[in-house]
Amino acid sequence: MEHYLDNAATTAVCPEAAEAAVRAMVECYGNPSSTHTRGREAARLLSSARADVADALGCAPGELVFTSCGSESDNWAILAGAEANRRAGRHVISSAVEHDAVRRSLELLEQRGWEVTRLMPAPDGSIRVSDVQDALRHDTALISLMMVNNETGGVTDIAAVARMLKATGSKALLHTDAVQSFLKVPFSAKTLGADLISISGHKIHAPKGVGALYVRSGLHLRPFLVGGGQENGRRAGTEATGQIAAFAAAARIAKDGLAENSARMAALKTQTVERLHAAIPELRHVDAAAPHILSVSLPGWRSEVLMNFLEAREIYVSKSSACKKGGRSHVLEAIGLSAPVIDGALRIGLSRYTTQEDIDALCLALKEAHDTLAHR
Repeated sequence: MEHYLDNAATTAVCPEAAEAAVRAMVECYGNPSSTHTRGREAARLLSSARADVADALGCAPGELVFTSCGSESDNWAILAGAEANRRAGRHVISSAVEHDAVRRSLELLEQRGWEVTRLMPAPDGSIRVSDVQDALRHDTALISLMMVNNETGGVTDIAAVARMLKATGSKALLHTDAVQSFLKVPFSAKTLGADLISISGHKIHAPKGVGALYVRSGLHLRPFLVGGGQENGRRAGTEATGQIAAFAAAARIAKDGLAENSARMAALKTQTVERLHAAIPELRHVDAAAPHILSVSLPGWRSEVLMNFLEAREIYVSKSSACKKGGRSHVLEAIGLSAPVIDGALRIGLSRYTTQEDIDALCLALKEAHDTLAHR
């Protein structure tokens, strides 16, 4: 029996999302930009899906632009956001624990002459609001901070950052990579205070290949993709109606069950920590607030060996972000963990489909691995 616990990397597509995608591809296959019946039918589907995702995010449909993924949304928000606010200055604040989609975008800005301040995280991978305020300058044009860290589950208080910016009179735009927080921890774009919010479908049981960027009303970004006039001229390319319809279906379900599913995942996460510490006294874990991400480590054992041991029992976890492709985690280095702890780290990702049987299998298998595998 399979026990999939790598939901921070991607989630299984829920049946409702799959059905919505098939219907869009088979029945509503017209181009939303076409003016004939099939095109108008696809345009209505697109409009309905946009309204559903916007409702789940807590924004107006016109503030939501569909993209191909969270990485595209991050790239667009940072590169175009900085350019849109360049009159404020050429300084950017971010952190040392961002996703590579943000990190590489910041490097591009630096190559173009921008100055980037990368804040160091708290022990859980979150960023302190006081550190953001201390780094703030009169020429800060953009702040980009992940809401939920994708490796540790540390939660940064983006709303508090937004309030601080307002109180200080800063002209900086605020972007948050909310890929790991969307419909996992409660927030609303209307009350969050961020100018730009990146989200992704495949973290909430929609297919890969679809994401979105919230762009606050009144903020005009230069298009990241140019060509046709899709997405009200903000992103060229025929809209991927199948993926978008699936994204909307998944968002509706996740929104309706947010409180219940978050509480359930948090309880399973707490249970996992308690059981593993009781069974493996030397085990380490990062104490973080997100209900669905747990970083643990068996110092002295190798992550790859542990993962192979678990996979042989059809238990799937990861060692860090899937985008690292096996490289050492810059996040765990930044929060100050030692090399043996990092080299023995595993990331456990929960979802609404995670069961008690999944947790039982994981805890028993890690105990077995600890007792039988050679200590490095």
